[in-house]
Amino acid sequence: METNILYTHKDLVEKSKAGDRNSQYKLYELYVDAMYNISMRMLGIKEDAEDVVQDSFVDAFKNLNFFRYESTFGSWLKRIVINKSINHLKLKRIPVTSLDQHNYHISNEIESNEPIVASININKIKKGIKTLPNGYRQIITLYLIEGYDHIEIAEILGITISTSKSQYHRAKKKLVEIVNTL
Repeated sequence: METNILYTHKDLVEKSKAGDRNSQYKLYELYVDAMYNISMRMLGIKEDAEDVVQDSFVDAFKNLNFFRYESTFGSWLKRIVINKSINHLKLKRIPVTSLDQHNYHISNEIESNEPIVASININKIKKGIKTLPNGYRQIITLYLIEGYDHIEIAEILGITISTSKSQYHRAKKKLVEIVNTL
């Protein structure tokens, strides 16, 4: 009779640090779908997202000794996937557009001419995000979906906080335009 032994994530991480391939595979199985979804939202190309996720797991397992439980393993791995996704976009020469040189001003007030939408179909939003230019899609994904604030986004993307805010504002307006045409 086969017995299933339940391991905590910490047990799996510790056994993986010791080189246990079965524990590494269990960690992989636990996180691969979520990490693929994160990368796919950022890259938009299935094959690229798959490559980034595989590279991320390889790097994570190689560098597991640097994981110090200052966050969850999932958060640590997510940061690796996001950084690798961004680096992949940079290698493909798809830059995040810096808006510092433009004369755009974002006020903290709500603009009265923005339409208030009571209910929007989530599928329209997903479709709209996919059609955004890459820089806008990155900002929307990091801010709205992944929950990073502008300080963290600025650090991740190597841009200023004001550029992050400006780009987010423009991306949000563009997304509203796209969703209203779908």
